[in-house]
Amino acid sequence: MRLIVQKFGGSSLNSAQMRRQALQHILAARQDGYNPVVVVSAMGRRGDPYATDTLLDLLSAVDPAAPGREADVIASCGEIISAAVMAAQINAVGVKAVSLTGWQAGIITDGNFGQAEIIRIKKERILKYAAEGVVAVVAGFQGVSEQGEINTLGRGGSDTTAVALAAALESEAVEIYSDVDTVMTADPRLVPQARPIRDIGYQEILQMAREGARVIHPRAVDIAIQYNLPLVLKKTGQLDGGTRVTHRSAKDEKGFMPKGRVVSGITHVTGLAQVRLQNPATGCKELEEALHRLAGAGVSIDLISFSPKEKMFTVPSADSERVIAAFSAVGCEASVENGYAKVSVVGSGMRGIPGVMARVVAGLNRAGADILQTADSHLSISCLIREMDVSRAVQELHQEFGLGEPEK
Repeated sequence: MRLIVQKFGGSSLNSAQMRRQALQHILAARQDGYNPVVVVSAMGRRGDPYATDTLLDLLSAVDPAAPGREADVIASCGEIISAAVMAAQINAVGVKAVSLTGWQAGIITDGNFGQAEIIRIKKERILKYAAEGVVAVVAGFQGVSEQGEINTLGRGGSDTTAVALAAALESEAVEIYSDVDTVMTADPRLVPQARPIRDIGYQEILQMAREGARVIHPRAVDIAIQYNLPLVLKKTGQLDGGTRVTHRSAKDEKGFMPKGRVVSGITHVTGLAQVRLQNPATGCKELEEALHRLAGAGVSIDLISFSPKEKMFTVPSADSERVIAAFSAVGCEASVENGYAKVSVVGSGMRGIPGVMARVVAGLNRAGADILQTADSHLSISCLIREMDVSRAVQELHQEFGLGEPEK
């Protein structure tokens, strides 16, 4: 059997027309000789009747502090509805299909409510259906613990379901469909000149996802890297095009760096707060305790800058009150200021290339954006700026690195 996993996001299933377009991709895969396994997200976004956030809002209206177990039970329903509807859509054109919940699909999780990890997949049932020519439509974002409890996988969990299933089934590739046309060099809403990226490496797409590009969940990329699974990110309704993600090397066949772009794309994250400790000499034990409290509250910190003279980091603005409470609880005072954003340049071509930071500074200077904090890796340089400067900053960085021009 030639297996392929096709994952459809909520925006690809939110209307009868979109579901018909999704169906065409499934039928096209069959015509190409594949046995497709389909993974679906919940239909739509908050406000739509079966969206995950809508279902969770229903629960929180009854009990804002509802147990994680009940939250996972109701959150899993959106994907189950999608699976049943999509299986019916496929059956209606004469192709046999069956909907499967996460636990019916054999997805075993570690028991953590809300952020479960997949520990193994019992693949026999799906393989049996595939051998019989039946399309298995699997509810994403969920599984079952060894104690029989429903677990959800956290935001982006349907991406993780798709890639984990593909790894277990030894699928040839994973196609991930959404409402956007490929991965772009920047957000086209901010940069009309943004261009599609047709081929990109795992590490680059992973870094772009971590730095704010909403193209695929980082956990899904991690699994794809481990099992060397090609990913294809496509727009629902377009049979051609898309972005192919593989182990693309930054070197050519002779071992030399190609003369391509230094930077592959520009990403951004808005809605950040900058946290500064009022007393940088805060003891290590107090700081450790405060950070443990933040971790326990599910608060992730970023752009960390600790020195004897200054200690600061960033958090999502929505977590500002938790930060203040965590430091107050250990006798420390922290100032938290909202209204910040992070812009990042990402690309494997920047490894070992001098002058990249100088160009970042030049672009942000033209945008009138002050750099307040920085962080870097082999694949990215990130800068904290004022949120009001994001649009100009992304546009100027996109121009500085020539991303609006065809690649030579």
